[in-house]
Amino acid sequence: MSTSAIAPPARSRQARRRTAAGEAHRLLPAPLLAIITVGLCVLVLVPILYIVLASLNTDVGVAEGEFWPSSFSGESYTKIWTTAGLSTGILNSLLVCGLVAVASALLGTITAYVLVRYTFVGRVTILRGLVGLQSVPGTLMLLPVFVLFSSAGTYLGVTVIGTRWGLFVAYLTFALPFSTWVMVTYLRGLPRELEEAGRVDGASTLTILFRIIVPLSLPAIVVSGIFAFLLGWNDVLFASVLTRPETQTAAVALQIFGTTQEGGALPVYSQMMAAALVCAAPVVLLYLLFQRYLVGGLTAGGVK
Repeated sequence: MSTSAIAPPARSRQARRRTAAGEAHRLLPAPLLAIITVGLCVLVLVPILYIVLASLNTDVGVAEGEFWPSSFSGESYTKIWTTAGLSTGILNSLLVCGLVAVASALLGTITAYVLVRYTFVGRVTILRGLVGLQSVPGTLMLLPVFVLFSSAGTYLGVTVIGTRWGLFVAYLTFALPFSTWVMVTYLRGLPRELEEAGRVDGASTLTILFRIIVPLSLPAIVVSGIFAFLLGWNDVLFASVLTRPETQTAAVALQIFGTTQEGGALPVYSQMMAAALVCAAPVVLLYLLFQRYLVGGLTAGGVK
């Protein structure tokens, strides 16, 4: 029997396998999948559209229930800087959360490299501890953290509560375990041959880490840094307790601004919507800038 007589059935079997695999991955019919996708998009985009339109409307128009403004105005975007005090809050949030993102990504990468590439006593315990720390709610840690920071001010004479660096330490405590675990998962997929080739060329451990591992792990580093940034940017609980008016973050300023409008004769809904969009803008910009790295970091780690 010739090879040409066997090849077509083999190719047809491979084609059938690919077709069967594709059908297995498609759990829903195409029309139903399209309907669900459109429904989810509408569910997400309609509230965002309402917030944008309300921020461009007047406070009276929003209070009357207008979805489409009768007259567009950007006056709310100029008022919020004095009424809501967002300038100080956004500056504090950018400073603290940016430092947390950089420190968490850097320390997480170094720690994960040691945990993945070296064997020592307690290594497995540390890895299990990283997973266990993710299950501890932040609300349970608020009182211990506050007492610890207060004790540091009492016994060491160091002011922690009410400072930016105190908030930085608190956020880093929660962001570092997650960043380390993300990097551990990613570094496990990197081939050791690259490091062995570097050692053959005489590279030190630090040279291998910063010239080989870090460039290859950039997507995962960006993911861990962004998640650390978001952890601090969206936090209200710790920032409300560990800051004072001059060090409060944007989330706290937005919460205070919204709370002060409750019970008023005419709540400034338009300004509240504008303030919410301004606070969300840095996160959206951050995602757009690092979208390529986020896609690579959230997929399967390692070099293919």
